[in-house]
Amino acid sequence: MLGLLAMAHLLQRRAGHPGSRILSVASYRPRTEVGNESVAALIDSSDEWIRRRCGIESRRRAAPDEDLVMMATAAASKALAGAGVDPADVSAVLVATMSHRGRATTAAPLVAEALGATGAAAMDLGAACAGFPYALATADALVRSGAAGHVVLVGAERMTDIIDERDRGTAFLFGDGAGAVVVGPAQTCEIGPVVWGADGSGSELLRYDEAGILRMAGPEVFRWATAIVPDAAGRALQAAGISAADLAAFVPHQANLRIISATAKSLGLGSHVQVATDITTNGNTGAASIPQAMAALPDTTGPALLVGFGAGLSYAAQVVTLP
Repeated sequence: MLGLLAMAHLLQRRAGHPGSRILSVASYRPRTEVGNESVAALIDSSDEWIRRRCGIESRRRAAPDEDLVMMATAAASKALAGAGVDPADVSAVLVATMSHRGRATTAAPLVAEALGATGAAAMDLGAACAGFPYALATADALVRSGAAGHVVLVGAERMTDIIDERDRGTAFLFGDGAGAVVVGPAQTCEIGPVVWGADGSGSELLRYDEAGILRMAGPEVFRWATAIVPDAAGRALQAAGISAADLAAFVPHQANLRIISATAKSLGLGSHVQVATDITTNGNTGAASIPQAMAALPDTTGPALLVGFGAGLSYAAQVVTLP
């Protein structure tokens, strides 16, 4: 009798999908481009020193009318248009960010409202510069479980709101902007298993000070990244069941050109693999850097390896099929 009663109260679940895929990718870049000379003047440095240290030549800086929600909405609108998805058909809006200054209201509900996706679930995800692959794994799970049909995922940052322009350790690195993708159902796996993790013992290496300004122990973060990124990238390839030779593109978080080059060399990437180096003219745009770099790839399709890493210390990697 107890067994029959238990069976009578079994919960139902929605029918899911065999897989999910990225339907489109888009980017918003602020109007103002800032070269190294302007930044170097404030930190007693030079264009040559900045290029040698991280590979950055210029970055975008948002104007007062280009707030985080505006940039996120602009990128998301372009992504929806590219996917041919009506905002009314969006089930969820996810915003990966570390620089939204709102206190009670997170960015995602504001972006959903601006898009016209008023019935969608909306939430921010905070995993710093690893935020985009964390959120992409979430979107993939939502679609495959049947909890969502189409998901808008945005990485958006106004890093100028949280950096000290006279801090020699951070002022030259960061830029502003947003990148977005639309994730929808697929009959095959087009977003591979995520490989992710965190090491809270290193949380003080990237932190906010009492004024809410980002401070970074650059050399220590660099050493951690050059160790963890190749390892996570290799494990993501293994989880997806492919090799580096199968890749069409490698799109890591755009933190430092030296980290990108070292990882590409460690993986043994062939000349046929497009390695994203959007950092040279866009700077480090935090959670926005991976989707912005994806959008900048020149007519590339096929498997792409994504790797995000940053404060936490957190990292995440997965293989996706580019739209």
